[in-house]
Amino acid sequence: MIRLMKIRFALLLCLVSGVAFGASPAASKPVRALLITGGCCHDYELQAKAFVEGSKKFGDITWTVINEGGKSKDAKFALYENPNWAKPYDVVVHNECFADLKDIAYVRKITAAHQAGTPAVVIHCAMHTYRTLAEDDWREFLGVTSRRHDHQSQYPVKAIVTSHPAMRDFPAIWTSPMDELYVIEKLWPNARALATSKSEADGNTYPVVWENSYHGTRVFGTTFGHGNATWHDPAFIALVSRGLLWAAGR
Repeated sequence: MIRLMKIRFALLLCLVSGVAFGASPAASKPVRALLITGGCCHDYELQAKAFVEGSKKFGDITWTVINEGGKSKDAKFALYENPNWAKPYDVVVHNECFADLKDIAYVRKITAAHQAGTPAVVIHCAMHTYRTLAEDDWREFLGVTSRRHDHQSQYPVKAIVTSHPAMRDFPAIWTSPMDELYVIEKLWPNARALATSKSEADGNTYPVVWENSYHGTRVFGTTFGHGNATWHDPAFIALVSRGLLWAAGR
């Protein structure tokens, strides 16, 4: 009888604390997300606001936003000088555009944190950031190699891995708002395309949504996200929000 009472008391404590048997304590905590943004060619203030606000309906996410570099193509973030810069976060979102920066030692301060286990989401111009570097560190982290894009258009997108958590409820065929199609030269061996779109320029089909395993670290990516209309599209916000939660292991 005494043992039975102890079990019932333990169950009551779990219910009061909001933790159920078999559930991870981390799952009840907010996802700590860092958004790195800024640079050339996009309305990053609007995009950050749209992502932060739009993601609320998909999970409990605490955001830190760092928007630096103005419209520069080669800015550096002081944050990365701290070797433990990623430690406070469960996931880092890269939505920056610094195509002309050539400093592999600086870039390796970023990739080292992800290689050590901090998950990531990479969006649009992050794929062209550091693209002039000869070394492949950043491209291996992204999971794709891209150096150019096609014109803006409304691109039909075909979901090819509908079972992936990030693709849940994503339309089987979704037409993007006016956006750019990035030419993917290489899908890295540990990356898998989740959705594709066909180029109006060369007729080839390219990944536009993917997952990557970077030394065992989850990375979720999409090449869409150029124009403000994309960031106002509910299907896109759902995609990147669920991708963020998947990367963070939620």
